Amino acid sequence: MTARIDLDEKTSMTTQATDLSFASRRADDIRLVAGVSAAHFVSHYYILVLPPLFAFVRAEYNVSYTELGLALTVFNAVSLVLQTPTGFLVDKINARLVLVAGLLIGALGLAVAAAVNSYWVLVAMFALMGVGNTVYHPADYALMSRHVAPERASQAYSIHTFAGLLGGAAAPGSLLFMQSQFGWRGALFGAAILGLVVAIVLLFQRDPPDANAPDKARAAAAKGKTAGGGDGSWRVLLSPPVLTSLVFFMFLAFHNFGLQGFLVVGLDALHGTSPATANTALSVYLTLGAIGVLVGGWVASRTARHALVAAISLVVIAAAAMLMGSVDPGALLLIAIVAVSGLFNGMIMPSRDMIVRAVTPAGSYGKVFGFVTNGFNVAGILAPLVFGALMDHGEPRLMFILLAACSVAALITVVSVPRRRAA
Repeated sequence: MTARIDLDEKTSMTTQATDLSFASRRADDIRLVAGVSAAHFVSHYYILVLPPLFAFVRAEYNVSYTELGLALTVFNAVSLVLQTPTGFLVDKINARLVLVAGLLIGALGLAVAAAVNSYWVLVAMFALMGVGNTVYHPADYALMSRHVAPERASQAYSIHTFAGLLGGAAAPGSLLFMQSQFGWRGALFGAAILGLVVAIVLLFQRDPPDANAPDKARAAAAKGKTAGGGDGSWRVLLSPPVLTSLVFFMFLAFHNFGLQGFLVVGLDALHGTSPATANTALSVYLTLGAIGVLVGGWVASRTARHALVAAISLVVIAAAAMLMGSVDPGALLLIAIVAVSGLFNGMIMPSRDMIVRAVTPAGSYGKVFGFVTNGFNVAGILAPLVFGALMDHGEPRLMFILLAACSVAALITVVSVPRRRAA
């Protein structure tokens, strides 16, 4: 009888220890995701920090919008060139500290741009901010992929993406408010303080245990593989799964940049849609996109068929673009079509990230995510030129056809990504 009681007590103690371990693991995941999501909020905030202040900066420096656009071009070009090397750095050293360094570099660039009265210093500081911008995707995804429990990875990705969208949404209003109170230089200083605060929080945050290599043997094996030149080399980036993922990101981003930048003028040129209606539709698209990211995280956590989720979403998005380009649906139906497109566009994103995670070898999360997310930068450079040229040549209908074609091309690439991990 005594032995039975002792056995029950041991079983109870084991259960309690397991429950405490699970609770601790979950708390670690929450802290980590909160930290990288805050950094992603800052990332998107910094991407949009200059456009709301264009008029004020232009007036003070007496420069053209094209000259101001040079600052953004330099920002994106530097990001494109250096993001993949930063991914290699993230895989070699502490990803959290790299993320802190990127936040501090971005904040420093804004502070100097605000303090020094020179247009060329402004351009140079946006180049420096481009250096800081290179850390976010490699470091964020490396931290989440390494440390978040696999069963919560898709939800972590969705919250991370949602935070970035919030950062972009918060930038225009908050910057214009700070400008009204302190001038455009004060607005840049305020943005710099935001990055500094998040950097300080992350600096004092500890790294959770590795969720994908819980024992020393696996960790040592992964380190040995990297040291031997396998997954630590550039070869992993040239594997078919990773290259296909890069193309998938590029087509998806090309569609998004085109729609967000030219939906309003395209609808006006094609159907005579009023700016008020078109801008309302765009706002609905962005709002439903943010909601769709959270829905997509929930969906991705309940299925391993991430390519199927992305494929269905892309079919809906392509159909919506073709419908808008074919007929004038009227205000209410137009908003409904755009809302559905935005919802499914958001739903793709967690599955998109899970697809890349599935083909990434252990120890290569930084370099692979840094490489494939260069698709954003490529699309950000090319899409405005291509869609702008279509509008300049009076081809708004062709613009919507191209939007649909980008979705179809993304569909073809996503169903082509091999399911096994890249070697």
